[in-house]
Amino acid sequence: MKGLVYKSTGSWYLVQDEEGNFRDGRIKGKLKIDEDISSTNPIAVGDHVKFDTEDEAANTVVIREITDRHNYIVRVSPHNKNQKHIIAANIDLALLITSIADPRTSTGFIDRFLLTSEAYHIPAIIVVNKMDLLKKKHEEVLQRWKEIYSMAGYEVYAVTANDKRTLADIETRLVNKTTLFSGHSGVGKSTLINQLIPGIDIKTKVVSGWSGKGQHTTTFAEMFDLPAGGKIIDTPGVKEFGLIDFEKEELSQYFPEMRVVLKDCKFNNCLHINEPGCAVKQAVIDKRISEERYVSYVAILESIEKKW
Repeated sequence: MKGLVYKSTGSWYLVQDEEGNFRDGRIKGKLKIDEDISSTNPIAVGDHVKFDTEDEAANTVVIREITDRHNYIVRVSPHNKNQKHIIAANIDLALLITSIADPRTSTGFIDRFLLTSEAYHIPAIIVVNKMDLLKKKHEEVLQRWKEIYSMAGYEVYAVTANDKRTLADIETRLVNKTTLFSGHSGVGKSTLINQLIPGIDIKTKVVSGWSGKGQHTTTFAEMFDLPAGGKIIDTPGVKEFGLIDFEKEELSQYFPEMRVVLKDCKFNNCLHINEPGCAVKQAVIDKRISEERYVSYVAILESIEKKW
């Protein structure tokens, strides 16, 4: 029998079978996986699986094979920095929920998420939440974010998650797609999902007043069906988006605005730091690439170099 993984707890999985029924599944023995991926979690939400019935009365199944994984996205395992953790599989769109205040999302975090999405060939969009909390100084930051990321080729949506009137464009964008939702704890991810799927009632928590940081509300990744068609994969809030398996020579390939000028660099192995005839640095001077994105690129490059 075949099914789709809707939820992963690390040891048990919620699987929807071809008839639309939900079954509790687990792995028993050696699991057959087409790709050679070494990760802390062999099965991810969004995986298509084959399974056998284990206990009809208890409605439990044994998952024996993963099939049809056309893509996946990983980050550094939260428990072991040397291992991968598959966030989700078979994704059409990656949606990063951010906030400028209460709490503040750093552009470094945004850029790490975006380049990971680029590396796994998953289109990404940015949602800036909590527009109702913005003061004048924050509105200036919002305009700059829109300039930076629009120049890089990304869509930026400004919303107030608890005001459904601001969500029309997002709802249209998600129709008939499987979309990964990610972001820091406290940015309003659960509130947004509750608005997009009325009655689902995902628990929400406010931002901690003394630290300005959100508290984790989602413990495990879980998929939900959208009323108009499509699916959302809700993921636990993340403090940092750790990169894994990135080579410094290929990093600029994952910045779309850099990718279009790389062929004009004098040297094929240009790292865009001190090399003469660098088209990327010239594009920064010409304001075709934002200085903020270039600074972020250099910081990420240095973090990769520290591994050597």
